[in-house]
Amino acid sequence: MNAPLNLQALAATVDQRHLDHLEEEAIFILREVAAAFERPGLLFSSGKDSCVVLRLAEKAFKQRVAGNVFKGRLPFPLVHVDTGHNFPEVIEFREQRVAEMGERLIVAHMDESIKKGTVRLAHPLESRNGHQTVTLLEAIEEHRFDVLIGGARRDEEKARAKERIFSHRDSFGQWQPKEQRPELWNLFNTRIRPGEHFRAFPISNWTELDVWLYIARENIPLPSLYFKHERPVIRRKGLLVPVTEVTPPEAGETVETATVRFRTVGDMTCTCPVESTAATAADIVAETLTVTVSERGATRMDDRTSEASMERRKKEGYF
Repeated sequence: MNAPLNLQALAATVDQRHLDHLEEEAIFILREVAAAFERPGLLFSSGKDSCVVLRLAEKAFKQRVAGNVFKGRLPFPLVHVDTGHNFPEVIEFREQRVAEMGERLIVAHMDESIKKGTVRLAHPLESRNGHQTVTLLEAIEEHRFDVLIGGARRDEEKARAKERIFSHRDSFGQWQPKEQRPELWNLFNTRIRPGEHFRAFPISNWTELDVWLYIARENIPLPSLYFKHERPVIRRKGLLVPVTEVTPPEAGETVETATVRFRTVGDMTCTCPVESTAATAADIVAETLTVTVSERGATRMDDRTSEASMERRKKEGYF
């Protein structure tokens, strides 16, 4: 008979020395971006991964004066693609965090793309997640970004596992998996032609567990959605769908209140929580040690349409 698993004791035994190597690598990549490109931007969705990249950027370019207090300014603005269907807690956190840091924030609103007619929805409650590509590419053109820094990780999804740290995009904003440039010995080919740009992913080699270990170690602030809270949900196709104005219950469905947290934060129309009682980053570290389903597989409705859905969207210019 197997003995009961003590998650807290298991978490305490995790060797965290590799975090120093991952941190050094990410800071090196961020500094390479700042040195090689003229108009970088840092994608900041207020999700846990972008919050980790933001902290790494602070360490790369600012002076730490005390605890989590950094002095100075980043050499690039923060960029957020606002679908208009974001969780209110996420937008509130975004505004608070940017105000605390005194950084420049560029918000690309999908509602503006809808008004212009470049984004067309089949119906008002359609998921806007996949349509972010259009708004993102419009923001890149408007602000002439030649590289955008993102928090994507290779362990998230099969298509992300194929992508290089410095990901070249053609003049249409498209990613070509078979034409990626080699990255040998941390040598990055950053040459681009007019109209092209790059995406840079400093935490490509991190895992979900690494991210939470780092959040716990660095005491990185996050939106409250990431920790346990009570929320009305519907059980639909093996997922817990949050009840919101854009995800109302369908006929015959039962609304229940569950203790949940979000493993990832995205558009309300496609992002689901998981049942959890984890109230701190340390609790989530212990919980993450036992999960067998990736965060996207457990929480994203739009990624379940097919195994190739993410790769198709990335080829079109998605994050």
